[in-house]
Amino acid sequence: MSDESLFREVDEEVRQDQAKKLWTQYGSYFTALALAIILGVGGFKAWQYWQLTQSEGAARVFSDGIKKLEEGKTADAEAAFAAIDHSGYAKLAELRRAAALAGSGKTDEAVAIYDKVANDQANAQSLRDLARLRAGYALTDKLAPAELISRLGAFDNDTSPWRGMAREIFALAAYRTGDYTMADRYLNAIIADQTVSLELRQRAQMLLEVVTPLLTAKK
Repeated sequence: MSDESLFREVDEEVRQDQAKKLWTQYGSYFTALALAIILGVGGFKAWQYWQLTQSEGAARVFSDGIKKLEEGKTADAEAAFAAIDHSGYAKLAELRRAAALAGSGKTDEAVAIYDKVANDQANAQSLRDLARLRAGYALTDKLAPAELISRLGAFDNDTSPWRGMAREIFALAAYRTGDYTMADRYLNAIIADQTVSLELRQRAQMLLEVVTPLLTAKK
């Protein structure tokens, strides 16, 4: 046997001996670590599955509630929404319930729900903003433009993603109260803003066609 072969064999025996010593000393820790990893991965998968099943179940209940609303079964819909045990779908259910109340003329009750969602600091900011705007739409037939601007004026700037909706609310309230100059200003601002949705710009154009003759007649 050459010296090189002998050195390799001795080196291999030394490594094996070190490995045996390490296993004897730390083998239980390695086993525990491996078990912890397996349990951790298994637990995470189980949690993912639980989340999925919870979400799917909530989605079915939410869908059932929406169907009952469309059928006019308000009490059954509210019972379905109340049974939802999922924070995301529960919030959506609150918004849909408020929309149904607003649609049936129960504006104060609808706005109370919207304001509750909007003022809940635990909700995502986008959800809170949406609730404020929904309340604004519900109140266009009740509040003066100045009162709505007090509620939603923070959205009336060129950096707010909600500016189009806020300006539509102001325009609708202005039209209702006969302030056609204000309505004209907000409607033209919406039409000129290419970043807002086409649907919103089309609605603004339709209302502007009603407002313009009225504005001309007042001059």
